Amino acid sequence: MSPPTDHSSLDEDFEDTVAVITGASGALGSACVERFHELGATVCAVDVVEPAADESALEPETLGAVSFYETDLTEESAVETLVDDVVADHGRLDHLVNVAGTWRGGDPIEETDESEFDLLVDVNLRTAFLASKHALPHLQETEGSIVSVSARSALEGGSGDGPYRITKAGVRLLMETIAVENRGTVRANAVMPSVIDTPANREMMPDSDHESWVDPRDIADVMAVLCSDLTSVTSGAAVPVYGKA
Repeated sequence: MSPPTDHSSLDEDFEDTVAVITGASGALGSACVERFHELGATVCAVDVVEPAADESALEPETLGAVSFYETDLTEESAVETLVDDVVADHGRLDHLVNVAGTWRGGDPIEETDESEFDLLVDVNLRTAFLASKHALPHLQETEGSIVSVSARSALEGGSGDGPYRITKAGVRLLMETIAVENRGTVRANAVMPSVIDTPANREMMPDSDHESWVDPRDIADVMAVLCSDLTSVTSGAAVPVYGKA
């Protein structure tokens, strides 16, 4: 059996830092909120889904210790207001964790409705772009970090979920671009999950091998490490988080 992970050095990294976590009401976002809070960060949880909603995965005990900002991240004016409010409320911004996103299967490209493509562009790529754009001036001041969720399937083309793969590939390239443009100041990385073990995915794929899927809490650990000083030399990376897949 492996020894327990020592997170003491991470604790020191996150003291007196402010982290914005998007998609906070979902399974992975809520795991990130909990992890960053445990490590001592001031957490600003962001989602269009209110914590009181039935579909929110945020735990009440965690909510009492974090700030929640209801925001439509596909609207630039709303994102600009969000970042301004976070900095006004907490004085700084050190970490941006872009989790907001969705999955859709679908049809071959020639049969894909424009509305389906637009939805995936908006939720997966536009949210990460707008949040990063407006957070960057503040992250440059603190020499902070961004970590975003791409996908293993975005590494290659595939049949039936092309728009999803395309938008998640865009997230990876967005992080690589920010890393190049901000070398020596802001670090930007992506994580590349396989299938995440969430209630929604289990409902959609009841006959799949759930044991091979990756736990959201394990992904949250990797995302925290990528925001920490332990990875101060890592930027522009696409980090596999495949579980047993």
